[in-house]
Amino acid sequence: MAVSPFDSAIYRDLFHDAEVGKLFTDSAEIRAMVLVEGALALAQGELGLIPAQSADFIHRASVEIQIDPAGLSEETGQSAVVVPALVKAFRKLMDAPEHAQYVHWGATSQDIIDTALMLRLRQVLSLLDARLVGVIRALGALAGAHADLPMAARTWGQNATPTSFGAVVTSWGAPLLTHRLRLQELRPRLLRLSFSGAAGTLSVIGDKAPALRAALARALKLEESTHSWHSCRDGIAEFSGWMTLLTGSLGKMGEDLLLLTQSGIDEVTLALGGGSSTMPQKSNPVLPSLLVALARQVAALNAALQGAMLHRQQRDGAAWMVEWMSLGQVCMASARALSAADTVAGTVIPDPIAMARHLDDGSGLIYAEALSFALGSNMPRPEAQAAVKDLCQTVKATGSSLRELAEARWPDIEFGPIFAATEQMGQAPQEARDFARMSKLI
Repeated sequence: MAVSPFDSAIYRDLFHDAEVGKLFTDSAEIRAMVLVEGALALAQGELGLIPAQSADFIHRASVEIQIDPAGLSEETGQSAVVVPALVKAFRKLMDAPEHAQYVHWGATSQDIIDTALMLRLRQVLSLLDARLVGVIRALGALAGAHADLPMAARTWGQNATPTSFGAVVTSWGAPLLTHRLRLQELRPRLLRLSFSGAAGTLSVIGDKAPALRAALARALKLEESTHSWHSCRDGIAEFSGWMTLLTGSLGKMGEDLLLLTQSGIDEVTLALGGGSSTMPQKSNPVLPSLLVALARQVAALNAALQGAMLHRQQRDGAAWMVEWMSLGQVCMASARALSAADTVAGTVIPDPIAMARHLDDGSGLIYAEALSFALGSNMPRPEAQAAVKDLCQTVKATGSSLRELAEARWPDIEFGPIFAATEQMGQAPQEARDFARMSKLI
């Protein structure tokens, strides 16, 4: 296996996401950095900080030249950052020393690397948002279609009271609506220009620094930052935290599906499953398992990224390197989780017969809470609870029916609605319909 399964040829179709993968290649990073250098030169030329002719030449070269990533490795291994080698290669390929001297004027490596990262993350955010909408709509359709399908709700792994399958699906999808709002809110806090110079002061630019920063932000369509964020990594940490929330919610869906498809439960089947090398009857829930695994991996990497907020002084190489090693994997995992969730949402097939079987196993114990509240209208609540608990123990000991015992003890009460799943789902169907409706509005 490759060091990272995300880039493994063997595991490519399981873990890798092609669209995000394109944004986290060496070539994509270099292309983004060169474009930043070109936009910087053009803005400086407009403000008279460098000759206009040189600015135009540099900007044109930034669009045309191609730099081989492999040629930058040796110097990057010594300097830790790629920009010194990149600038040297850029100037050489320009083959115009009179103009090349103005490349990277007044900037520092972190300005170029962080700003280039924002250009790529902008595309990542758009991709994640589009997929998130797709998953929400797919789950909304599933919830609406099964809003009134009764099944057993389970707490602590035990049958509790009736709910609906649509409500269970809503528990997977409703958090995603909130995550999408969070994504929209964090977008301007994340996608900010970084241009602050060697120690965050832009001292070499002089009194034109604010104008240059504003012009460059406009040119790159990024938010302007009025202060250096070289050592203020809250934007990166917030985005990582958001992806942890996202994959955690998708992982919850995966966990539920692993249990619902489990042998002996079988309340859900998946149209797509994985095979076994030796057991021909198996159809393994691969994608739900993947959702769980990705959520756990993102949570682990998020811990590293939150720790990377501890940037020492004005710039910190060690904390910055942690970001390089972790952020791309978190983005890849999040994108893959969304594509897997979209596939899963379209292949879930509930089994009403299996659900009914677990609701009505002959004991009627799933209606114990409803019975205790019904009796509460004729006796004090604690007395009703105690009476029902006593009946439940009898059911477990004798294998009798809770309804039969209740009817024998209180013959004047109509117990039909109390022991009917369709009457005991509470707000579950309405919650499912509400989510289905909201999913269509995004």
